[in-house]
Amino acid sequence: MTNKIAVLSGDGIGPEVINEALKVLNVISNKIKVNFEFNKCLVGASAIDLEGNPFPDSTKKICDNSDAILFGAIGDPKYDNDPKAKVRPEDGLLEMRKYLGLFANIRPVKTYDSIIDNSPIKKNIVSGTDFVVYRELTSGIYFGNKGISDDRSHAFDTCSYEIKEIERISHLAFKDAQKRKKHLTLIDKANVLETSRLWREVVQKISKMYPKIKVSFLFVDNAAMKIITNPKDFDVILTENMFGDIITDEASVITGSLGMLPSASVGNRISLYEPIHGSYPQAAGKGIANPMAMILSAAMMLDHTFNLKEEAEIIEKAVEDALVNNIVTEDINSENSFSTIEVGDWISNRAEELF
Repeated sequence: MTNKIAVLSGDGIGPEVINEALKVLNVISNKIKVNFEFNKCLVGASAIDLEGNPFPDSTKKICDNSDAILFGAIGDPKYDNDPKAKVRPEDGLLEMRKYLGLFANIRPVKTYDSIIDNSPIKKNIVSGTDFVVYRELTSGIYFGNKGISDDRSHAFDTCSYEIKEIERISHLAFKDAQKRKKHLTLIDKANVLETSRLWREVVQKISKMYPKIKVSFLFVDNAAMKIITNPKDFDVILTENMFGDIITDEASVITGSLGMLPSASVGNRISLYEPIHGSYPQAAGKGIANPMAMILSAAMMLDHTFNLKEEAEIIEKAVEDALVNNIVTEDINSENSFSTIEVGDWISNRAEELF
């Protein structure tokens, strides 16, 4: 059986880190005789440059005919620095999420003992951190009505949510909490926002269906503080789109490197797997990008889409062994670092040894 994977490398360091993930997947394929068919396509700034569209029809077609999607990163300074640009790489990301129905972004956050000293937060605070964030991905302020006046003196962005949009991701988060430490925290701003009050109302109703789950409620500003001061208090975090975007980037600091966090964006018919670090254009082409988050995202894909849990665990173990043996890029060890390719090669070889 052939498993079709759409490969959207994107911009910046995306192509570099995704190549290392494909190496590891090829090791898995050779070991267990599962065939992965990788179909590469354009997205983001590279797609604008060649096709004038950050999420072109050719890419949509490949995604529609795939079993899963591996995604690198989107973003380019030439668009970031032009506030009047009519088409942006990020437009392709939002369109892709909406088109594919990727309504839930799942971001695990955990610390590794071997690099715990890299965290800017005290070791006794972050050691043992292990939580996961469920972020709603296809609604909220990013997708609401927006506009700017002709004289550019006034602008608006509308945040809107429907009950069904809250319900579907809430059930995913509650089900995961059942498998973990049975604690779910809703992060909102219900003291100010009507949308947050609706979130809280819906989650309170759904919680009755999961009586063994302890449910907590935190305002986003308080939650932002607690994630830094006591991250071990969290198990499963559930939140809306913009709050989730901010909270997960904040949480990435805990691990000691943005290059360590994978993620999955889940839909009803297909899921997409990507690192959370973005395109990091300053590092593009220098061979210094950390491929571990992308490799761990590929492991999430094996587990969640292809039900290859043991193989996913082998990849995770290979990454942990690389950290223990200091086979890392300069974001983790600036004085004794390895290149993107060298780290990817070591992890691939280690995964092969672990079979």
